[in-house]
Amino acid sequence: MPAAKNITPVSVEQMDTHHSQPLLFSIGDFSEGVIELYPSIWGELEKFILGEEKERLEALNKISELRAARFSPLVIYLLTTKLLEPNVQLRSRIVEELGKILLPDHEGNLPPDDVRECLKTHMSQMRTRQLYAILQVLIYKSDLITDAARLLNYCPYAGNHLADVASSRQIPIEIRRQAVLLIGEVGYLDALPALERLLLRLESRLNGQHSMPFAPPIGSEDTDLISDITHTLRILRSP
Repeated sequence: MPAAKNITPVSVEQMDTHHSQPLLFSIGDFSEGVIELYPSIWGELEKFILGEEKERLEALNKISELRAARFSPLVIYLLTTKLLEPNVQLRSRIVEELGKILLPDHEGNLPPDDVRECLKTHMSQMRTRQLYAILQVLIYKSDLITDAARLLNYCPYAGNHLADVASSRQIPIEIRRQAVLLIGEVGYLDALPALERLLLRLESRLNGQHSMPFAPPIGSEDTDLISDITHTLRILRSP
């Protein structure tokens, strides 16, 4: 099939008035051959939204194979709304897919501007629930921390939210540890004071345990958290 012609990305407001259907794809030099994906992707999106868990995972894998998210703000929108997906395996695939959008492809091309802006806009609106869901993903698949950090670069409030999660004794220790590590991966300097206070609190408990054997014991998980905080503080304080 011949290469698609270069077409300047068009917004809904700029569309010809004879068209009632918004553009699904944004097309340019980077999207050679993408026009033929149009019929296929609709069916996969429907399965991704309405199917059973296995069907939704298969649909997402197909969406990834077609690289549809790199060309479509609509696909980006649907994926970002599913960051609270209950199935952690499927949710991890969503984080992985979104994390790739901000990177050049194998030919060195970035997605269209409106695709990247759509993703950045939705990431900037994330709050604690979405962040917590991402932290659960990192427990399930820790190697996605770089993808998660790439997304959270566009969430200006995430540093404080992650610091709150890390400091809360009501939250499972593994979630708290991932919050600390993610703060360091992104480089949230605004979380530094909260981590310093948390480290002081934990170290005081540890020192109290050493001087008063009858005090409530501090577990190995807390020791691991201290190690993670120390590592992250070293990153945040480095020039």
